[in-house]
Amino acid sequence: MNAGSDVGFDVIVVGSGAGGGVVAGELAQCGRKVLLLEAGPHLTSGHFRRWEAKATHDLYWPLRFAALPGGDAMIFLSGKCVGGSTTINTKVALRAHERDIAKWHPASGLTNDRGEPFALADLDEYYTRVENLLGVRERGDWENCVHTVQAGFRALGAELQPVHSYTDARCMSYGSCLQGCPTDGGKSTMNTYIAMALSRDLLEVRTGVRVERVLVADAPGGPRARGVAYVDAAGERHAARARFVVVAAGALNSPQLLLRSGLANPAIGRHVGLHPLRLVYGLFDDPQDAHRVYPITAHCMKFQTDDAGGFVIEASTIMDPIAFATTVRDANGPLWGPRLVETVRAYRHWNGLLAMVNDENNASVSIDNDGGEHIEVDLQPSERARLDGALRFSREALGAAGAKKVCWTGLISTHTQGGCRMGDDPLRSVVDRHCESHDVKGLFVGDASLLARTLSVNPSLTVMALATRLAERLELVLSGEVPGA
Repeated sequence: MNAGSDVGFDVIVVGSGAGGGVVAGELAQCGRKVLLLEAGPHLTSGHFRRWEAKATHDLYWPLRFAALPGGDAMIFLSGKCVGGSTTINTKVALRAHERDIAKWHPASGLTNDRGEPFALADLDEYYTRVENLLGVRERGDWENCVHTVQAGFRALGAELQPVHSYTDARCMSYGSCLQGCPTDGGKSTMNTYIAMALSRDLLEVRTGVRVERVLVADAPGGPRARGVAYVDAAGERHAARARFVVVAAGALNSPQLLLRSGLANPAIGRHVGLHPLRLVYGLFDDPQDAHRVYPITAHCMKFQTDDAGGFVIEASTIMDPIAFATTVRDANGPLWGPRLVETVRAYRHWNGLLAMVNDENNASVSIDNDGGEHIEVDLQPSERARLDGALRFSREALGAAGAKKVCWTGLISTHTQGGCRMGDDPLRSVVDRHCESHDVKGLFVGDASLLARTLSVNPSLTVMALATRLAERLELVLSGEVPGA
């Protein structure tokens, strides 16, 4: 993408994932002048190969870690490319549970436009719009490894059900979702919202960009966003101006950008949700080839709500060889030496489950005096109990399915949420019900950091629904149909 001149825009969007990609694409299709800034490269299916090390370098943010008691650490994974994490995720498309959304009002005072507690029904029309555009479908096309573990679930009185995903018939179940879809069967924001706008020359995208701060100026009604300052791929500094700025850089990055921009709201970077997970692996006599399938075609929702256990199990999945070898452990700790060699040699015989746990948003992200990132994780006893319960059930299910050995990973966060949460109470939230900053007019947040409490399911569909809602609001303001700054 060519840089273009730093002239005035209607909207500048920082980040191109499930939030920013939708906001930019929707507004561009409405004819608005939109600048989309992305820290990573613009790579497409022609670039995607199942080359694990290269994809990790090209498409991901460097690994982030937060210390845990006992010398362990939480690992954070997210995409750094056009499309953000939607380019390298498994495209699971689940609406939030009504109990998930019911937590938002008590957490931040969030209400809808009628003054009622915000509810799942307030997102229905936006979910439907996203599902229709992405062609969300049920994935009942299970491979043998899923049927293998289904027997274990049934033995324990549970059941795997088909998952819904934003994939189409071009999905060949290569298992390469985490390195980018080589067939375009996976519908990321890169090859849908953004590609549709680019094909009509409606959107300007600048990649390899590091946004340093939102430009805030004094105005008659108080501080107002006027644009952003950023460093381009060549290391040159620029200022781009716009009527509105949407920060959608992800739940770890967006709070930091607001802090670097001088915002002092005490809720910024607080109440971060981890949706912590482990992968749990079972070793079987017969080859499972869990790496050669669409990674998640099934899930068990029996324990989804907090009172039922507070976790969701997805099947069947396994990390690619490098990640598998560097994260696998058992009750004695990380595997190494001959035990690790033996484990990796049997790679085709391992079958995996992904166990995700509801958490209570006790993590935080901040910047130190030098501008460096600082992440703190404070797992509570109730959260640890859910993690233990999810691991215990996963081990039992794999054993009941016939696994002769079980191993697992440490804790990982791929669905980080919160940090700039939406709400009516400025003391407990960063933006209002329309996603606009309580402190700076014209500054909006449009990504997973909006979520006032962690969802029990993969959050990307909800983030896209909220982004669709935000884009609709901005278009109404830009067209003069509703008042706005």
